[in-house]
Amino acid sequence: MNESWSLFEFFKTGGVFMWPLLVFSLASLTLIIDRVIYLFYHSVRMTELTEQTEEFLQNKDVCGAIEMLQAQPRKNTGASILLAMLQSAKFGSERMEKSAEAEALERIHRMENGFDLISAISSLAPLTGFLGTVSGMIGAFRSIANAQDVNAQLVAGGIYEALITTVFGLIIAIFSLVAYNLLSKRVDRFANEVERSVNRLIAYFLPVSSENA
Repeated sequence: MNESWSLFEFFKTGGVFMWPLLVFSLASLTLIIDRVIYLFYHSVRMTELTEQTEEFLQNKDVCGAIEMLQAQPRKNTGASILLAMLQSAKFGSERMEKSAEAEALERIHRMENGFDLISAISSLAPLTGFLGTVSGMIGAFRSIANAQDVNAQLVAGGIYEALITTVFGLIIAIFSLVAYNLLSKRVDRFANEVERSVNRLIAYFLPVSSENA
């Protein structure tokens, strides 16, 4: 058996179950790249934007803060959340909080678009690999049963070929799971930053809300 196999030869040896694994790998890679580009393109940092908004609120210039947020580029995700909150200022702090929460949930939902598929692939890939291995083992033992002369090389060769799908399935699963956790962690961090920013800015409206109560 040739020891210096190419990737194509590994793929061919793995059998029919390598095709769904190939689809899983391409789908996972495409989704991950798409989400990474989305998160890099859309600004998800809240600190600087919150400080700029706070400067206007300290001077009781809500209109100025709204104009500043409206002037932000559309890719600035945090601006749309703070804008939704300030545009509801005349209805009280409770309405402001709900508006910010609704806009934040919508933005986070857009960020997490495709996350479910990445998670599903991380679960399906190893199962498909194991299925390919079991199918290969059945074929290997069938060859052994039909062979007139059974030797160690025949047994080891069949098992070796059957395990290829498991290896590829686990590689895809590990890659997808690591990427999913990293992307999810970034979105969770953004959600926490939004919550802190909203609580920090909404404090400027609590005295007004108390007087109207």
